[in-house]
Amino acid sequence: MPIVRTTRVSGVSFLVVSGVLWGTGGLLGRMLADTAGLSSFAVATYRLGVGGLLIVGYLRVTGRPLPRRRAAWRRIAVTGALVAVFQAAYFTAVTLTSVSLATLVTIGSSPVLVLLARRRSAGRRQVAGVVLAMLGLAMLVGLPAGHGTTTAGHVLIAAAFAVLAAAGFSVMTLIAERPVPDLDDAATAGLAFTVGGALLVPVTLATSGLSFVPDARSVGLLVALCIVPTAVAYTCYFRGLRTAPAALGALMALLEPLTAAVLAAVLLGERLGGAGIAGALLLGAAVVLAGAGNGTERSRSPAARERCGVASSRRVDVAQRDGQRELAPL
Repeated sequence: MPIVRTTRVSGVSFLVVSGVLWGTGGLLGRMLADTAGLSSFAVATYRLGVGGLLIVGYLRVTGRPLPRRRAAWRRIAVTGALVAVFQAAYFTAVTLTSVSLATLVTIGSSPVLVLLARRRSAGRRQVAGVVLAMLGLAMLVGLPAGHGTTTAGHVLIAAAFAVLAAAGFSVMTLIAERPVPDLDDAATAGLAFTVGGALLVPVTLATSGLSFVPDARSVGLLVALCIVPTAVAYTCYFRGLRTAPAALGALMALLEPLTAAVLAAVLLGERLGGAGIAGALLLGAAVVLAGAGNGTERSRSPAARERCGVASSRRVDVAQRDGQRELAPL
């Protein structure tokens, strides 16, 4: 995989690609679960573990060296733990209530948490984008209907797990803003997901198990799930976060339910309805609004600001050595 220089514009493009590819994950995961008779936990475990190993195998075949620095392996371990928490907490919320509530709280909370962490640098466009996104997501996914077997306590516990999942994804997004030397995007996704999958194995074995009878269809679906919305999508996501702010990355993740809804309507014949269509339009407007504000100074990521600060200080040193009183503009 050749190294691609990422600009602010291409960084947003990578985030858009990742969000769209994530939208295929729900459909592929559902088909895999139905075909192989696997639980949601088992699908998540295979997705992380096999997806990570596929990336690592690709890196080794193409001669890409694995990271050697201790800081790189610390980042890998932290990212792996966070993605495991994200997956485990999300599917726990699903089992306690419903997919709609878990999706609404998890994906809806992520941009809010990132925005709170970056509140000093958040622009009006980002805030407006988050508000539009919350409204659109609620209309698209739908507010969960009450179930006779679901108590208020279960709903509160499920919401807590969904917020925990959102926190795991948000922290992963925030730390990905600052690249680590000797660690590129593919290595981050491959090694971290391998770690995350390994962490989920004991939990899955203790709950639903991992065994299934492999055939051509189930193996094909598993490979597609591990490559498209996992290996490729997350590699693009980490690459995009090198130049785009974390708040924008969390908002672009909202393309996942939007893409999933469109695929369900086209391939499965599911009808969105008036509220769903309006929600999809609001989500699209939120993504466009957030992306349009990415070029402002306030939207610049901490990593980019830090690079500019380093460049500026170097010019100051040069100017002082040369006896100049004024610094040439950057």
